[in-house]
Amino acid sequence: MLQLIIGEKGKGKTKVLLEKANQEIKNANGNIVYLDKSSQHMYELNNKVRLIDVTTFPVRGFDAFVGFICGIISQDHDLEQMYLDSFLTLAGLEGQEDNIEGALDKLEMISRKYDVNFVISISVTAPQVPDKMKDCIIAEL
Repeated sequence: MLQLIIGEKGKGKTKVLLEKANQEIKNANGNIVYLDKSSQHMYELNNKVRLIDVTTFPVRGFDAFVGFICGIISQDHDLEQMYLDSFLTLAGLEGQEDNIEGALDKLEMISRKYDVNFVISISVTAPQVPDKMKDCIIAEL
């Protein structure tokens, strides 16, 4: 399952994502991973949530990002949820908002196949979200 937190930059998407991760870890049966573009939020996350600073790895472009996600999934059979902050930056899609639909489709396929839920913050507005993904929006800021 995909859940989207959308809004323009600086509107508070990261705060909502952090709060959701901290809330979900209380009831999680498996592991939760939080992918970010820095380790800045390390102390804001519950210590049971694994924070990964993607920028410390040689991940360039969406295909490499998908490989990175699949590598994490393959190493953790108890992985239940992944939180993706600053999705466009992490996935190498900044300035390519037209490619969001294909990227989200691929993540949806991975989610179904490996039974991992993705909660994603994206710096876009509602009109930029593909129609078939509008039901996935859980917060619009």
